Amino acid sequence: MDLLPDVWREDLWLPPGVTWRDMEQLADSERPLPQDLLIALPLGLGFVVLRYVFERSLAPPMGRCLGVKNRLQVSPVPSQKLELFYTQKSRQPTQTDIVSLMSLCGKTQRQIEIWFRRRRNQDRPCQTKKFSEAAWRFFFYLTSFMAGLACLIDRPWFWDRRECWEQYPKQPMERAHYWYYMLELGFYVSLLLRITVDIKRKDFKEQVIHHLATIFLLSFSYCANYIRIGTLVMLLHDFSDILLELAKMLNYGSGWRRTCSNLFIAFSVVFLVTRLVIFPSKIIHTTLVLSMEKFDPFFAYYFFNILLLVLQALHIFWAILILRMVYKFMRGKLEKDDRSDEESDTEDEDKSVDQEGECCWEKSKDTLNSKLSMLTNNCVVNNLTNHRTSVSGRMRKAQ
Repeated sequence: MDLLPDVWREDLWLPPGVTWRDMEQLADSERPLPQDLLIALPLGLGFVVLRYVFERSLAPPMGRCLGVKNRLQVSPVPSQKLELFYTQKSRQPTQTDIVSLMSLCGKTQRQIEIWFRRRRNQDRPCQTKKFSEAAWRFFFYLTSFMAGLACLIDRPWFWDRRECWEQYPKQPMERAHYWYYMLELGFYVSLLLRITVDIKRKDFKEQVIHHLATIFLLSFSYCANYIRIGTLVMLLHDFSDILLELAKMLNYGSGWRRTCSNLFIAFSVVFLVTRLVIFPSKIIHTTLVLSMEKFDPFFAYYFFNILLLVLQALHIFWAILILRMVYKFMRGKLEKDDRSDEESDTEDEDKSVDQEGECCWEKSKDTLNSKLSMLTNNCVVNNLTNHRTSVSGRMRKAQ
């Protein structure tokens, strides 16, 4: 029963020598109250609804303008036994599983491999879905960044970081900064609510940790009145995210390769500078060092900095992925976003589109050549020469 009062002990939330009575000198509208965070849940649900409308009314025509098209997929031959194995056991059968399925279904090894490849392709997200997600995040980050910049650019702590701690924690909260905080918090709540239905990426676990750390960071910093430094953190993160989502939008379209490459380079530079240079040298240095000029350490000080360090660890993780992409890009081997453009468990499969099925030996040589030409134009095969040689050899045997 005494747990709840202990959570709000003054020595946990306030610097030494400051009491809750001192905070009451500010009007209720000028100081952050824990109950204010309850608005984040309806805002999160509102963002989910708004996103639903956006992805079905605005995103499709935008995608068509940018040339976003879904890839043509070949459906597998219906097989109840293979479908049962796929849904209940494994999407990628081992060699032992394939041998068992061969005797169970009366199919060859090649036919079973083709069936599972085509079945996995059915579950992969289409281009229009990926474009819609990227477009939604792009417009939010762009709007959030512009709104945040407008309400911060004329504030003294935007230019002098020591102003973040002037008269802390008895700093009046402006209404614009309150809504800036609540809308960002509601947006990340909506991402967490939809994370199970959104496209599953390779860094799924890191994304969950990121969303949770961001929600905790925003909530805790709001209750502890770290609003000034918190607004700077949000503004810094939104800037690079704008370029990332715009580059992904163009990547899903056609005819934007050069523009997408330039945006990718710009995003890489901005991300590395803002997340690995400015964030630790300016933001974390401000919270760790400059704040000590105004007050002695206390629990909220330590906890807030721990959350920032968790965020910085995630920055390093993503920076490694980005540097790997830059390395591939410089060597001319960049084909997809290592971070999030493909499903985590199907990223390396289907390097070549299977064009021969159960009746492939009955097709003519001209048909095969036309399909190989189509594959060349679509740039979806990495080892086209080997594939062409294999098909030609099989055709000679068939003839």
